Amino acid sequence: MCAAITGGVIYNRFGAPLWLALLAIIAMATAFGLLNGLLVAKLKLPAFIATLGTMMITRGLSSILSNVQTETFPLRDSGDGWYKSIFRTGNNFPTGVILLLVMGIIAAIVLNKTKIGRYIFAIGSNSEATRLSGVNIVRSEATAYVIAGFFAGLAAIAYAATYTTIMPGAGAGFEMDGIAAVVVGGTSLSGGVGSILGTMIGVFIMTVLKIGLPYLDLQPHYQIFITGFVVILAVYVDIYRNRKKAK
Repeated sequence: MCAAITGGVIYNRFGAPLWLALLAIIAMATAFGLLNGLLVAKLKLPAFIATLGTMMITRGLSSILSNVQTETFPLRDSGDGWYKSIFRTGNNFPTGVILLLVMGIIAAIVLNKTKIGRYIFAIGSNSEATRLSGVNIVRSEATAYVIAGFFAGLAAIAYAATYTTIMPGAGAGFEMDGIAAVVVGGTSLSGGVGSILGTMIGVFIMTVLKIGLPYLDLQPHYQIFITGFVVILAVYVDIYRNRKKAK
């Protein structure tokens, strides 16, 4: 959301072309990914604390940059509305779904068929053993955060294309949805286990919950309660599975 608001400020207040604002969104999100990578891989901060800290920084920064004002992006019917056709479903053609699948395939190839992907798995399984094997774990681990930042930038553009209006403070709670989707999708919080396909399935499951629960006339606080319960259950299943493997 901070990256999206930054792009909005560049587009609305500085009069920059839309393509430059979109590039700024990607660049800022990727830069914060790099910052997370340096904090965790180089300075050895606990990943949870480092990313929690940068999340708070970005939320404050978005309010500072926007002066606590809403930023808007162009509508589809405007001359600059071309990007909506790429980052969302429209005109009865699921371009957003196609982009999701393409990015998912690319991510799966990188994770499973390249050195950096195998190194990331190895670091998650046993960081010290990976280092002793001659792998530059600082560079490899930081790269994982940079990739995450890049995809966060794509998500920011997709959000802007879908909702048009970005408010400071928007996106609060998204982190829990992300954690829940990844864990439900089979990624182990202890590291070394996970897949892109499983994560995408986890995303669809959480989306079905968020969309389906209101149809049962459940209030938002019940939705949050159920989401939290799903996260705890998924983490417990992961711990139980790891214990069985250890035995």
